[in-house]
Amino acid sequence: MYLLRWKTFFWGVGVVIAAFAIWAGYVLHLIAAIEATAVARRADVAIVLGAAIWGDKPSPALRERLDQACLLYEQGYVPYLLVSGGTGSDTQLAEAAVMKEYLLAKGIPEQRIITENKATSTFENLAYSKELMEQHHFHTALVVSHGFHLARAEAMARVLQMDTYPVASSTQSLFIPYHKAREVFAYTKWKVSEWLS
Repeated sequence: MYLLRWKTFFWGVGVVIAAFAIWAGYVLHLIAAIEATAVARRADVAIVLGAAIWGDKPSPALRERLDQACLLYEQGYVPYLLVSGGTGSDTQLAEAAVMKEYLLAKGIPEQRIITENKATSTFENLAYSKELMEQHHFHTALVVSHGFHLARAEAMARVLQMDTYPVASSTQSLFIPYHKAREVFAYTKWKVSEWLS
């Protein structure tokens, strides 16, 4: 009887591990599929999703997203850039304020930068950005982030009924295998919260 219980336990653990492995493979497939189609196109605005800031400067990863947004503006894909990010628990400045200063230093006109400084998550980035889009009568948006992040961002945009197109920024500052693995858990957490709500 004791041995049977242990066999049942290990069988159950094995099933859970196998199921998660299949799910993780599915999520990684979604990430790769979005990355493959995340190319620039014309839109009303580009939403730059926030990331970490270091003091009053964007982190290297955030600079990569902002540099991608600058290219979109300079190449005529969008007439406006919307930077989104609030104040973190360990910062005093809103990410959006730091992002705006960086874009101004890169030569983007102030009247072409829209700031959203309340968001503390990807979902809030998009939800608050949607409100600003409606205020400015924008209908379409490019969503700028690193490729591993875009599948979750696009899933959230669909829930919010936003007309968005992903654009991936390249990176030399991030270890992609780590961030893709981390994103599997972030995407899973998002889907669970969506199903429960």
